[in-house]
Order: sequence, then structure tokens, then C-alpha cells
Amino acid sequence: MEPTPARERHDTLPDGLTEAIRDTAEEIAALLRGRTDTSVPVPGSEWTLGEAAAHLAQANELMAEVAAGHERGYGDGTPQSLAAANERALAGFEERRADPLAAMIVAQATAFLRAAERRAPEELVETPLGSMGLAELGSYLLTHMLGHGYDLARALGRPHMLDRTRVELSMPFMLTVMPRVVSAASAGLTARYAIRLRGGSSFGVAVTDGVVAVSREPLRRPDCTISVEPVTFLLIALGRCDPWGAMARGRVLTWGRKPWLAPRFPALFTAP
Repeated sequence: MEPTPARERHDTLPDGLTEAIRDTAEEIAALLRGRTDTSVPVPGSEWTLGEAAAHLAQANELMAEVAAGHERGYGDGTPQSLAAANERALAGFEERRADPLAAMIVAQATAFLRAAERRAPEELVETPLGSMGLAELGSYLLTHMLGHGYDLARALGRPHMLDRTRVELSMPFMLTVMPRVVSAASAGLTARYAIRLRGGSSFGVAVTDGVVAVSREPLRRPDCTISVEPVTFLLIALGRCDPWGAMARGRVLTWGRKPWLAPRFPALFTAP
């Protein structure tokens, strides 16, 4: 009997994303390994170290299952429903020990990569934030790990793992999700923004009375141009950095016909 051929593998994820997912999961695990006290509070959060790590382990598992084609209900896509789903999931998951959670975070990130490489790049999957391609889902997984990895590093007084390269790899998700997480602050506003990540990508955002359209190229004749250091951009987008403080430190610069629109930009979105 001839052996059954292995399922075809595809280069589903963009260059560098596989390595970034694998390395970020491992660096988060390295923060956790050997920790005996996971009751340490996470700055700016109601979660402890153990709860944040448990959430990461659960989220990585969810992403792996979605990548494998399994349907997973998880809220209705709004930030409020996702927060409620997170709390329900944590309540039903008792593990808070650092070493088992570290192992789960790495194992589920690896499971995601194995599932993704067996899917065609053009396939769509249903995620907690709507339909996405596998490249956007991989970027979603990375972005989620970077946000909570940053939290864990701060809780432990250790260096975080965000850098310019990883921020660029988060951009496919960020550009996909921005129109889906528009806040009430956008109501009544009509404005055209050009966003430039220093040394990296640029994109445009057009706001028309609560409706946001994102362009993967800079808009012509923007009302306001915002130049931002890449790591600062992601931290502001994820609600981890005060935009006013970033502007005061020169990490955000603005110009254009209506530069006063710049401070309104972060408030147009609710961090997922």
C-alpha cells in the first residue's frame, strides 16, 4: 500500500511573521518560567500576572482552532462583548501557575503555525473580530501577544519584546480591524488623516460622520498628518500609552491644514 501523501503546505503567512509569532511566544514564556508568585498585579489592569498569562494561553488556543477551521463563538465583535467573553473564559479555567501557562502559550502558538501552513493564503476564517485572511489572523495573534507580553514585562520590571519589525508585522491586523472598532467619538467628525510610522509604513484614514475607511496608501491632501515612532503607535493603539505624554516626548509629531485634529485620532477607536 502506498503511503498517503501529506497535505500540501503553503506559504500562508508573510515573510517574518512565523518567526515573530514563535519568538514572541517564547519570550513571553521566558518571562513566566520559574515564577512562583503569579498574584503580582499587572499595571493598568484588573488582572494579576497569572490571569493575564491564562488569558494569553486561552487566546492562543482559540487562534489555533480558528486557523484549523473550527468555529469558535467569542462575543459579537464589540470590545465590550470580547471583554465579557474573556472574563467568562477565565472563570472556567483554573490554571494560574507560571510554568504550565508558559508551556501552553508556546504550544498553542506552534499549533497555530502548523494549522496556518496547511491552509491556502486566500482562505478566510471567522475570528472574534470578523472575517479575515490567514495573514491577518497571524498578525492578530502576534499583536495580541505583543500587547499582553508588554503588560507581563511591565508587571515583572523586565524589558518588553516590542520592536519596529514586530510592529510592522502587526499592521495587516491593525488596518483590517480599525473600521470595526470605531468609537462614539467619531460621530459628527469628517476628517482625512495621513499616518506615518517613522522608518516604516504609512496609511490613510478617512472619517465621515462615524464611518471610517482605511487606505493602505497615504491619502492625498490630508487634513492632518501624524508621524509617530512605531512602538509608540502600537502602544497607543492598544491603549497602553498616553498619547499626550507621547506627544510631549516628541514621539508623535503632527502637521497639516488642521493639526488640531491629531489629539482626536486615538479616541476614534476602542482598543480591541
